[in-house]
Amino acid sequence: MVFEIGPGEGVLTQYLVKRPDIDLRVVEIDNRLPELLLRRFPMLEGNIIHQDVLKVHFEDFAPNNQPFSIIGNFPYNISSQILFKLLDYKDQATQMIGMYQHEVAQRIASPPKSKVYGILSVLAQAYYTAEYLMMVDAREFDPPPKVQSAVVRLQRTDKYEKDILDQKVFKQVVKQAFNQRRKKLSNALSGIDFDETKLPKGIFDLRAEQLSVLDFILLSNLVQK
Repeated sequence: MVFEIGPGEGVLTQYLVKRPDIDLRVVEIDNRLPELLLRRFPMLEGNIIHQDVLKVHFEDFAPNNQPFSIIGNFPYNISSQILFKLLDYKDQATQMIGMYQHEVAQRIASPPKSKVYGILSVLAQAYYTAEYLMMVDAREFDPPPKVQSAVVRLQRTDKYEKDILDQKVFKQVVKQAFNQRRKKLSNALSGIDFDETKLPKGIFDLRAEQLSVLDFILLSNLVQK
């Protein structure tokens, strides 16, 4: 099953509906568009979800833990929230291919030690392989936006997940570390009690952007409850 987020007038939908291997659902919040989409694509009858994507319960449309993929030219003002929504459904969502504002796309796929490496990078890459596919120039749009765009593909992986002892703690450590990204971890993570006997030497002298996904997993596993 595939969910297209924000189909608009069907620029991408026109290609998806031609794929016999796709069981397509489209999620559209704009009141004007479901009727237009049905006129253009009658085969979408019963498969248009007229809701805010951030409030959609995907399990209602893909029950019994059915796997699904997400695709779309995402509304840039909520694209990060859509990614966090994906993480909520990581046990079902096997893949996401989306167009983001260029800077957000860079963050998602960025490696450690990059200026744009941050919360989105670590949390996405803990559960998905992130691949920056291509940049899309503003002149390719009508009307052209004031920002550049890029396409990123996320594919589910279990490379790291088995090592995360507590996913909630992992998320907390990552967020707190990057909320004060210019500070050393000794300051950014103050207030969290770690088993310091098992910490790698000098790790608290580093800043969040210097740590890999595996480093963050190690840190979160050493949090003392």
